[in-house]
Amino acid sequence: MANSYKFKGTALATTAQTTLLSADTNETIIIKSIIVTNNTGNTPTVTLDVTDSSASSTFTILKTKSLTANNSEEVLLFGIPLVLESSDSLKATISSTDSIHITMSYLIITWLSLLEYQKKMSMMLGVWYLIMLQMHYLEISIVHQII
Repeated sequence: MANSYKFKGTALATTAQTTLLSADTNETIIIKSIIVTNNTGNTPTVTLDVTDSSASSTFTILKTKSLTANNSEEVLLFGIPLVLESSDSLKATISSTDSIHITMSYLIITWLSLLEYQKKMSMMLGVWYLIMLQMHYLEISIVHQII
């Protein structure tokens, strides 16, 4: 299992739904911060959706939120993280082609597949076996020197 802290920024200038972040099949992503920045004098809206692959459903976490002109807002309030499990994704839709930046700070936890786990365990057991053989050879050498 590996942990990697990441930052990602996405510049949106399209009204098409855009995938911001997706968890791979062997990952869990814990999003600690999502900041939406409106870089214009206009007031577009933003919608954020999470596609939950295990439920085969999409859930809205922010619905047509009006963005103040030339301002930034934190989406995840009170320090409550957003979790994306294996194959889940976070998507954004904006109401106009204005310049919107969405930035995220998150942790990726990568899980080993069963096959990778078995390979690592086999390698560790192989190393342990070689150490035991060397210790046994050392014991025989010491006894032989004493005799």
